[in-house]
Amino acid sequence: MNAKWLSPERFLALGFASVILLGTLLLLLPISANPGVTIRPLDALFTSTSAVCVTGLVVMDTADSFSIFGRTVVALMIQIGGLGISAVGVTFILLAGKKVGLKERVLIKESLNLGSLKGIVKLIKSIVMMTLCFEGAGLILSYVVFSQDYPPLSALGISAFHSVSSFNNAGFDILGGYQSLTSYQDHVLLNLTTCALIIFGGLGFYAIREILNKRSWTNLSMNTKIVLSMTFFLLALGTVLLKLTNNITWLGAFFQSTSARTAGFNTYSIGGLSSAGQFIMILLMFVGASPGSTGGGIKTTTAFTLIKSLFSYATNRDCTAFRRRISQESVFKAFIVASLAIFTICTITLLLCITEPDLSFSQILFEVVSGFGTVGLSTGITPQLKDISKFLLCLIMFIGRLGPLTMACVWVYQPSSNLSYGEERITIG
Repeated sequence: MNAKWLSPERFLALGFASVILLGTLLLLLPISANPGVTIRPLDALFTSTSAVCVTGLVVMDTADSFSIFGRTVVALMIQIGGLGISAVGVTFILLAGKKVGLKERVLIKESLNLGSLKGIVKLIKSIVMMTLCFEGAGLILSYVVFSQDYPPLSALGISAFHSVSSFNNAGFDILGGYQSLTSYQDHVLLNLTTCALIIFGGLGFYAIREILNKRSWTNLSMNTKIVLSMTFFLLALGTVLLKLTNNITWLGAFFQSTSARTAGFNTYSIGGLSSAGQFIMILLMFVGASPGSTGGGIKTTTAFTLIKSLFSYATNRDCTAFRRRISQESVFKAFIVASLAIFTICTITLLLCITEPDLSFSQILFEVVSGFGTVGLSTGITPQLKDISKFLLCLIMFIGRLGPLTMACVWVYQPSSNLSYGEERITIG
């Protein structure tokens, strides 16, 4: 294969596709299904795609359909998808005692949206350690809750799965009956534990590492300050708006505001929320988590840059934040990402409106944005979708996990050229 053709973006796309295919084949094995359950190839593909893309949309209930082996496969797919294909590959290289080459470093840089190659190996080591620590703590706290309702061994398995799914913002559960966490909607410890795992998983590994190392707001980079500010703002605003527009508790509003940031768990029926509540969640899902995290969406930094740049253009001022000027390149990139995201969502929504004429526009839009943001929340229509609709959701989950800009580079990537054209103004507005 031509080395020029296999750009970092294409390598990442092929890596994710390969893991999805492997997961599909493993889930099709007889040992993966519960007795009496038949798993169709498309349903296995959908489940594998949802797991690797850390989404959480399901066409078959994970606990009711898959055996312990099948659930383990799903958990491993979630873990690989959350860490990233390149990060997992580098981890195995390090465990084998081999040197990480330039190609692997470039892939890590692209997959985590890093600005340089500096300190990448140390970052990967810290990512693995952070993941183990957070998931270990989540397992212990979740076990305290689940051990009250399940036998010790079952509680341990459920807790481990829940911790992995929460930190990686996947939204899968193995409680059965498509119930997610609705039976624990008033359980403070499980709600707060899950929210904490989701929030830290959505902050981004680089931001967490910087917070732990610098431990001072003034010493943090502008990027991390934006991540923290936007995370707090969206969590607070989402909580207040969901509480005001729905008959749910403050705990439930906070949980759903947190989960809508690409996690996919729910303690209240999403289909039972008001139209305003569902629209608020669509907006939260569209923004998503932060760069270099386990979550999806256009990312908090992109949304922040869009808002600040629009304000700066309207007032004829520099685009600044925290006494720093946001680069023009970042502004252009933010507009490109948002534009591609909206175009992708509109296209898939239109196609689903054609293939699913019996469903309402709001149900379809919610499902599509949930898939794009790798959230996994649903109004309950996923299992009833036609096969072509399931395939379209697989496609948008894949695009959402890689990112719209990366997917664009996959298709239009060309070696740089020195050729340039003359400039001419056009009328805008």
